[in-house]
Amino acid sequence: MAGTATDATDTTDDEAENSSSLTPAQRAALRFVAEHAISRSEAANQLINEVLRMSNLSRPPANPIDERNNKRTGNESDDGQTRFEKSIRELKNHARVALHFHPDRPGANGDSVAGCLLSEGFYRSQFETGISNGGLTAYPGGARQRWEEKLFGGAYEQSNADPDKRAHERPKYGALDVMRHADGPSPRFGSCYFLLMPTVSRRCTLTYMDSSEEPETRGTVEAFDDIVAAMLGDVFKSDFTLGESNLTPPRLIDHLLENSLRPLDESVAQPATRNLNHYIEAQVHGEVSLAEDVEALVIDPCFTQTQTGKTLESLCNQYEIALYQHGGFALPVDEIPSDFRGPSMPSLAARIATNDIIDVGVIGRAVTELKGNSARFSDRGSHDEVLQELKLLWHVLVRYGRPAGEFGGPGVKLT
Repeated sequence: MAGTATDATDTTDDEAENSSSLTPAQRAALRFVAEHAISRSEAANQLINEVLRMSNLSRPPANPIDERNNKRTGNESDDGQTRFEKSIRELKNHARVALHFHPDRPGANGDSVAGCLLSEGFYRSQFETGISNGGLTAYPGGARQRWEEKLFGGAYEQSNADPDKRAHERPKYGALDVMRHADGPSPRFGSCYFLLMPTVSRRCTLTYMDSSEEPETRGTVEAFDDIVAAMLGDVFKSDFTLGESNLTPPRLIDHLLENSLRPLDESVAQPATRNLNHYIEAQVHGEVSLAEDVEALVIDPCFTQTQTGKTLESLCNQYEIALYQHGGFALPVDEIPSDFRGPSMPSLAARIATNDIIDVGVIGRAVTELKGNSARFSDRGSHDEVLQELKLLWHVLVRYGRPAGEFGGPGVKLT
């Protein structure tokens, strides 16, 4: 098949090591998604080639005449690759998966999420923890289990693992950090995020947008054409992809090259992008060890000098993880809109605010209080209804919140 260079990657030692640590069910899930992506690669490459042609870009030349044309139009990079091919190569080699979470939320055994991470040393799946910042359906027979059965071809349902270990075998959910946004690729799922080692991406499956929507556009780092085609197609039609506006195909390609080489401290110093809905979801198969698989942790500054912040610092020291802060989100109560995430948002904010300010720490304290004593919120509905409201209030903060430094909080810094 012509023009499938984005799927033509060699197996590296790191890739083989990642694969050898997986269970049969996890390998089957990866294989099922890769086969789905490869079955769509011909159509994906047709779209890629057409967008590149219409954008006066190209893929590797098939003959000397094409090669001379590439040099004349400036499409060839210094090492002889086209800019497009180089950008995809750099993305696949360097892109990390981000795992978003709220560290102050109640975890297992009465400890916080941060406390559980510190004591256990592993990031666990929704099926193990019962915690999610999206839908709470990760249990046998729940919607998440049904989605996974379809997404992975029943790989986990056919697992030969002991029944009490099957939850441990399930994937962990994150997003591919393509655009290097300071607030992460999918901040709706948490104010803080781990950035995993690039080698972990080799054992991830990917969906273009959220897997709960059962998208047909899927892939792996090795079978990446369908994902690339979706990005280029959106940019060509809408000038937008993955939270970034005013893009053209050439700008996207340059963006990918620049992002792959940008130091993390420069990325987290940028303004928040507030991207709630557009991401490449990553399903991480196999264990996520804080000591072996996590490169960095980026936190919201509201946790500075709090018990949660101290726990996160201890975690980073113990597992040798680099610690960064993004700019954070805070908003006065009188600026909470009534036409985004529902008319109840202003009254909820007024109920829980500290000094008439809302930040993610304020929301987290309300979640903890709700779990321990829901009487304060009984006029607002059931426990689950109020928990959903608090989750939506975080979405309001991501969309409309201002940097914490505007309210006297700490700014962005590297610790």
